[in-house]
Amino acid sequence: MSSRQTVVALVTGCSSGIGAATATDLAAHGHTVYATARRPETLNSLADQGCHTLALDVTDDASMSAAIAAVEQEHGAVDVLVNNAGYSQSGAVESIPLDDIRKQFETNVFGLIRMSQLVLPGMRKAGRGRIVNIGSMGGKLTFPGGGIYHATKYAVEAISDAMRFEVQGFGVQVVLIEPGLITTEFAGTAVGSVDGLDDGPYADFNARVGAVTADIYAGPIAKLAGGGPESVAKVIRKAVESKRPKARYTVTPSATLGILQRQLTPDRFWDLAMRTQFPVPKSD
Repeated sequence: MSSRQTVVALVTGCSSGIGAATATDLAAHGHTVYATARRPETLNSLADQGCHTLALDVTDDASMSAAIAAVEQEHGAVDVLVNNAGYSQSGAVESIPLDDIRKQFETNVFGLIRMSQLVLPGMRKAGRGRIVNIGSMGGKLTFPGGGIYHATKYAVEAISDAMRFEVQGFGVQVVLIEPGLITTEFAGTAVGSVDGLDDGPYADFNARVGAVTADIYAGPIAKLAGGGPESVAKVIRKAVESKRPKARYTVTPSATLGILQRQLTPDRFWDLAMRTQFPVPKSD
């Protein structure tokens, strides 16, 4: 694929944020875009910008199969799959109900895997294709109170690395995008996810996780070292249009600096740094 070749791209999680920006950007540059979301009524503005819209729930196999079948019936195969759908569940691991943890993995990990499984037969038959997985700098480092979300993004790192090798012989390329601080509805969802968690030994800690998350996304760090969803969309388009895309792309200085800092910081010193931001849960 090159910048002169248009593609048929299916993007998940387009109701807002990175997904909506990506669909808009790809369509504006001449690509055929299928923007998807659980509630297709949230995609009206993307339809006005030239995107095709489809209902797609990455936790429902029938929904995923139907959406891909619709694209393949029209075009023969999906040229590009952008696995973007995802959200953040915050809170101390012990305090999060297991059903909520399962939902997080269903969306962020199992949905990504299943979507890839469903498009790959068509891509293999066509002898070409590209799967772009939206990971996070949170797949390379972990903040207290983010263990479940980070675990899903660590999984996306491993899945992307394995698939990249496994499908290259069929002409299919796998690319991983690692955004840093991106000012979308993500932060609000993450903060809201700690509401209603247990008021036991982690109450103060969970409350602090919510407050720190809100402060970071609203504060100067996000403004100086973060970016908007459009910055991620541009990098995704680069990964889509490049003849030889890189295996992974970091987006925003916060991602580049955060990943490097974690690589250079011993665990003991990382934990000490975290203590400056988060209270250590302990018995009274």
